[in-house]
Amino acid sequence: MGIKGLQSFAQNSPNVCNMINIKTLAHRQRSLYPGCTPTIVVDAMGCLRTWYTPNAWVHGGQWKEYLCSLQKFITAFQSAGIRLVFIFDGVVEQKKRAEWAQRRLRDNHEISKIFSFIKCSGKQPDRNMFFIPSGISTFTRFALKALGQEVVCSRVEGDYEVARYGLQHQCLGILGEDSDYLIFNTVPYFSINKLQLHNLVTLMYSREGLCDSLGLCISDLPLLACLLGNDTVPMHMVEDFQKNCLTLYRSKGTRHNRRTQVIQAVAAFIAHIQMSPHYLSEVEKYFPNRSDLQLLQKGVKSYILPQQTSPWLSSKSQCPDDTKVPETPVCPDKDVVQIVLDHHYKGDNTMICNVLCLGETECSNTLEDDTDSEIPGQALVYRRARQHIYAVLLGTGNGSQETCPVVKEWYVYPGNPLDRPTLVQAVPLSTPGGTPGVRSLLLGTGPDIQRLRFHTCMACFDADHYVEELSVLEPPLAATCCLLIYLALQVESLSLEDVDAFLSQAVCLPGKSAGELKCLQVYFVDSRAVHLAFLYLRGIVTLMGANSACGYPFKMMDLMPWNTFDGKLFHQKYLHCHKGSSVEEILDGNESLIAQFKKLKAIVYGACIAKRRTLKAQRREHYHLQDQRQSAGGQKARGYQHSNRWPR
Repeated sequence: MGIKGLQSFAQNSPNVCNMINIKTLAHRQRSLYPGCTPTIVVDAMGCLRTWYTPNAWVHGGQWKEYLCSLQKFITAFQSAGIRLVFIFDGVVEQKKRAEWAQRRLRDNHEISKIFSFIKCSGKQPDRNMFFIPSGISTFTRFALKALGQEVVCSRVEGDYEVARYGLQHQCLGILGEDSDYLIFNTVPYFSINKLQLHNLVTLMYSREGLCDSLGLCISDLPLLACLLGNDTVPMHMVEDFQKNCLTLYRSKGTRHNRRTQVIQAVAAFIAHIQMSPHYLSEVEKYFPNRSDLQLLQKGVKSYILPQQTSPWLSSKSQCPDDTKVPETPVCPDKDVVQIVLDHHYKGDNTMICNVLCLGETECSNTLEDDTDSEIPGQALVYRRARQHIYAVLLGTGNGSQETCPVVKEWYVYPGNPLDRPTLVQAVPLSTPGGTPGVRSLLLGTGPDIQRLRFHTCMACFDADHYVEELSVLEPPLAATCCLLIYLALQVESLSLEDVDAFLSQAVCLPGKSAGELKCLQVYFVDSRAVHLAFLYLRGIVTLMGANSACGYPFKMMDLMPWNTFDGKLFHQKYLHCHKGSSVEEILDGNESLIAQFKKLKAIVYGACIAKRRTLKAQRREHYHLQDQRQSAGGQKARGYQHSNRWPR
């Protein structure tokens, strides 16, 4: 959620915000309440862009560096004796779906610009085109848990959960970047964007100051937010109302921009009608359409925390519904649903919870080149794996295609307008004994249950022919091989060089520190390598979903990218492999790594042959910009144009 222009208005208004020292506030709270640990509730989704500090981002994420960035952030607060609780969005509420879809379509446009830049320059774009690495919210939950932090995944709208948690636990404040925290009647709101980590100084917003500047009460702020337009109340619904307010309440001679004038005029309207004995009807007459009025009331209601009331709502609808479990979850097994909900709330999964409880799932944008016809969109590549996961979670009906359950998918891929969900049917596994059920996988015991879990998880990715070989590998390497087998079967253009690049980075990664990875030099940014890297990242997230559905044959931490994947390292290996470098050169002559690499390659290659897929060599020569600068003739001397596409 968010209210356009409100945060800027607050920052430019006297007495609405000021710089404060969080350490000082924490010390004051400890003095007032001895034995109390000052706690800040963190809106994690609003902080991700601030936390991702590595310079390289376009290659697929620098995950060991990112882990260090998070540790530095946590240490700064721990040193001040401050406890952090991190809350992540766990659902996209239906009332927000249209806005969610519009944002995804806008992101598609920005991604196209990024790939155009890469193809023209062979470089990573500047930070002003920064697009946060795929899957970062999922990976961050586990990173924070690995660093000993408390993580919560919301069961309702994320910012509501943050505001409620802060109020109920008497937190020191909320850390985030969302103007809705100016509206909720909860604890103080601190800006993550203005935070100076070295001394914990940041900007604190004052709701009381905002109300003083607008002539309102705190209980009026939810109505103000809705009349200004937010994710619940669309702007087109309140445009005519705002024009009327400007006509009636515009301040004469003001030099403020239009948005500031709108905010002041709407606030003046609210302040004026409060003097009327029938103030609710004064609002209603501007929204004669019943559905618009209901949406407005729903918007106001979404800001009212437990035990709070609003003068702008009728007595029948004061508090929002806070149902932990849908009244009719898709899965009828209450034990399974409760286990999954508990895991969800602790941040262990989101995909399978939404599938089991709502029959729905979504996935945001990925850095993928929609003009590259050789590599399908990740949503399409991993659809078959998801269909197998749905069969594990929801069953297969009576085994016929007509009775297999259907899941509503909100997945971004080229050509999808996101105006309605894609209906995706569960597909049974072709394993002996049929598709195991989620209950037996989650609750089963016995000597063979872990083997069944692993076999089922691998079968979701068509890697069950090599279960014995995969089961004896280190878990991160087994996961890598599983995904590469699946990608080779789903993406016809995947070549031996591509597989070599993924495998060589996987065997090298454990021996590389965050500092070494940071110092890696990539002389050329290749758009296809970028696309493949993010395709692989989405594969990790999909494998995590399968792992949850199958009863955790892997420890989740073994699947995390800081154990399995580094974007810049992969990019470097990709360029070497397609340049034609030998295995010895790619692996720096390390005999142990070479032996490990050959073993993994034999597994992937053998599994593909078993599925009648032969991986072929297809070197894609790269035109080095460095060579171009050093050569007098440049492109003309070579007789071809600079491109990161290659002749067949």
